[in-house]
Amino acid sequence: MGADMEIPVDTAIVPVAQDQSEQAQPIGGDVPAHLSHDPQHNMKRTDPFQFGSRLLKEKDNVFEFNAWDHVETDDAYKEYSEVQYAKQREAPVSDFDKNRFNSDPAKWWNQFYKNNTSNFFKDRKWLRQEFPVLAEVTLADYGPCTLLEVGAGAGNTAFPIIANNQNPNLKIHACDFSKIAVKVMRENDAYNTSQIQADVWDAAARELPPGLAEGSVDVVLMIFIFSALSPTQWRQAVSNIYRVLKPGGEVLFRDYGRGDLAQVRFKKGRYMEENFYVRGDGTRVYFFEKDELEEIWSGEGVSAGGDAPAAPRFEIVSLGVDRRLLVNRAKQLKMYRCWMQGRFRKAADTTSSSEVVS
Repeated sequence: MGADMEIPVDTAIVPVAQDQSEQAQPIGGDVPAHLSHDPQHNMKRTDPFQFGSRLLKEKDNVFEFNAWDHVETDDAYKEYSEVQYAKQREAPVSDFDKNRFNSDPAKWWNQFYKNNTSNFFKDRKWLRQEFPVLAEVTLADYGPCTLLEVGAGAGNTAFPIIANNQNPNLKIHACDFSKIAVKVMRENDAYNTSQIQADVWDAAARELPPGLAEGSVDVVLMIFIFSALSPTQWRQAVSNIYRVLKPGGEVLFRDYGRGDLAQVRFKKGRYMEENFYVRGDGTRVYFFEKDELEEIWSGEGVSAGGDAPAAPRFEIVSLGVDRRLLVNRAKQLKMYRCWMQGRFRKAADTTSSSEVVS
């Protein structure tokens, strides 16, 4: 997607205020663990990884470490971003290509997984840190639990969960609409049908995942999958997730946020519509606003068209913006990442049936 975007190195960094009581304590001296270069104490090198602990303060040298957490984008980056968005809008994807990419998205994901084997992807070890419920359901005495992963890809989320699992009653349904991705999962040495079932499933189709009935799932995992859908598919996907979840079940969600480096550096011929792009490999990606996601999952922002039923309403347990400043110390470059992370719960007492979007 092009070279790293260069941001002026003398641009002021907006520091994040931190309560003194919450600051990390020094380890054997005056250096807090999150700023230590000692691998024995550096919180970034522990397992599970400790995210969100390295906060940039005014006195810090931004180029001392490769990454800083919770750093707001500065004015220079925001201005640069708006210039880039304007250029993207001026050179959108042609109507012909837009139809080509939207009509058969599975085709492009199949090609993606043909070109990238399972070794290409990193296991998502950080998920248990970000979503503690994933550690809870793997405890030996947790009891029966059905977990559905939507957009499971090559299994880089599902298999690490299985590797840490001590719960004999945990079953993972790992679904992806790429048949090649499902094939890769089924050929993995860790694939065991007593613990995991991998199937082809389109989250925006009208059918539920194979082997799952309405109200049968405890936890739904959606990691960088919702952004692969077009805005016209969101409502059906949310409806499907609502239907398959048990009352009180939760969605664990993480995806791209507007202003992320990946969005800003898109060049001409990639813009499909506002915040929605096609990558060079033909796969699509959307960059979300926080308020937008809240409306989608609460049911407030998804309008009913024609005779379509009302959109499902989830309780927004949590929804936040995860910002990270990455730096290239060799080139003295600053790059901003932005992700959305949330937990959405189906009401424990549902009085209305879950309807399929028409």
